[in-house]
Amino acid sequence: MAARATSAARAESTVLAGARVVLPTGTVEHGRLIVEGTKIAGAAPADAPAIDLTGHWVVPGFVDIHNHGGGGASFTSGSAEDVLKGVRTHREHGTTTLVASTVTGEMDFLAHRAGFLSELVEQGDLAGIHFEGPFISPCRKGAHSEELLRDPDPAEVRKLIDAARGTAKMVTLATELPGGIDSVRLLAEHGVIAAIGHTDATYEQTVEAIEAGATVATHLFNAMPGLGHRAPGPIAALLEDERITVELINDGTHLHPAALELAFHRAGAGRVAFITDAMDAAGFGDGRYQLGPLAVDVKDGVARLVDGGSIAGSTLTLDTAFRRAATIDRLPVEDVVQAISANPAKLLGVYDKVGSLEPGKDADLVVLDAEFTLKGVMRKGEWVVEPQVG
Repeated sequence: MAARATSAARAESTVLAGARVVLPTGTVEHGRLIVEGTKIAGAAPADAPAIDLTGHWVVPGFVDIHNHGGGGASFTSGSAEDVLKGVRTHREHGTTTLVASTVTGEMDFLAHRAGFLSELVEQGDLAGIHFEGPFISPCRKGAHSEELLRDPDPAEVRKLIDAARGTAKMVTLATELPGGIDSVRLLAEHGVIAAIGHTDATYEQTVEAIEAGATVATHLFNAMPGLGHRAPGPIAALLEDERITVELINDGTHLHPAALELAFHRAGAGRVAFITDAMDAAGFGDGRYQLGPLAVDVKDGVARLVDGGSIAGSTLTLDTAFRRAATIDRLPVEDVVQAISANPAKLLGVYDKVGSLEPGKDADLVVLDAEFTLKGVMRKGEWVVEPQVG
């Protein structure tokens, strides 16, 4: 296995002073955040160096539960070095906790890939594995190879989660397909998130899947029937149920601002998780790429399949999603932090370590300027991007 993704230098004890610090209880003006080694601390030695961040924001490190790659590298097919390159790219944009998502492939390949990625989870570079496909609807396949799709047979779902050796965090399913409800129950029994997505389900079928244990909507609105007044479909069921967290891709391409506003208004900030659904081109640039077996053209930052033109993931990074949410969508910063850090950390079961700026948690944080442009990133007490301020 390749060396772990690395960062810059760690300060043993540092005080970040003067910024607006976003805590679970609200924003503290002219706040002080103390980093001791790898953790956030409650107090600092008198001689601890201080960094003046007056005029800036300090927010928790971002947590991305749905990400296929970046920096020119794919989590589905790249080498360990490639995967770590993608991880580093997203860290430089504020994502300090990242789940690697796969795309539809042959079952044996996906099982092998799960074992490979699990090693990177075990050494701390990834936070888990998300299988997006092959158990999805051909009617809503998006950028997935139709000939490789299959019904969600619980035995095959079990094969993938077993291959991940305890690191599988989420499986996206079209739960209306044969075996879908039984697969949701299987996932719930094994502590793996069952996510409803790439689905052609009715409202009633979606309710049935939620009752069986599904808890996430994979990129709400995308790759599912639209909201209808006589046939409300999955969107209404997913928005109305308090047990569901809805993923949103806030890149300006996947969602109209009014759709994002609707999701926040109906679900509330406590049930939204901003994701990237990023593919290789995130943080890298336009050009021709592969997403699994499918060719993708990226032009002006928008990824589309060469064959058919369907949107093929995004080139989004979470710092851009944060800035859009706080400026274009005019969401309260505290709500954005909840959606981009706290909620996904809670879904992953790691909120005791990351997702908020509290003593005892990992020193994972992002420094933003007054316009919400990223200026610094710290992970476990090490500067990934050292802020240039003063």
